[in-house]
Amino acid sequence: MKSGAGMSNGSMGASAGVMVGGAMMTPDKDIVANALGSSDHTTLVAAVKAADLVSTLQGPGPFTVFAPTNAAFGKLPAGTVETLVKPENKATLTKILTYHVVPGRLTAMQLKDGQTLTTVEGETLTVMKKGNSVMLRDAKGGMSTVTIPNVISSNGVTHVVDTVLMPAQ
Repeated sequence: MKSGAGMSNGSMGASAGVMVGGAMMTPDKDIVANALGSSDHTTLVAAVKAADLVSTLQGPGPFTVFAPTNAAFGKLPAGTVETLVKPENKATLTKILTYHVVPGRLTAMQLKDGQTLTTVEGETLTVMKKGNSVMLRDAKGGMSTVTIPNVISSNGVTHVVDTVLMPAQ
């Protein structure tokens, strides 16, 4: 893993980097390398490691990841995260995490109101847009708001969300 600020190639323009969780997310790093720097995503990183999804999310993609913050995981009932990261619950954890990943590189501008996104997990998310605000409705009717859009990585784009999305099953 590279250390340091990374170098911008200049062609990225305004998307040369985005601050997330006190760290600069840069397009020369993959999704996982960027997430590792965010102090707001330590729970997500631990969950991705527990589900053995690191190598997948470091792959060529491209992926669109809706990345819940630590506060989003904190909204779940007490003990949920601790239970999910246990080895015996790896399948359930993987299902939840892959429900936050959509194939392709979708920026906030490309997401349309009413659009249905099919996740890597197989179920769908519904995009809801009001002005510049992007929200997602999960399979159980829960809502999550994109708080930081368009964090560009070498293998996709991440949108920070304020609520964990839940598949129907």
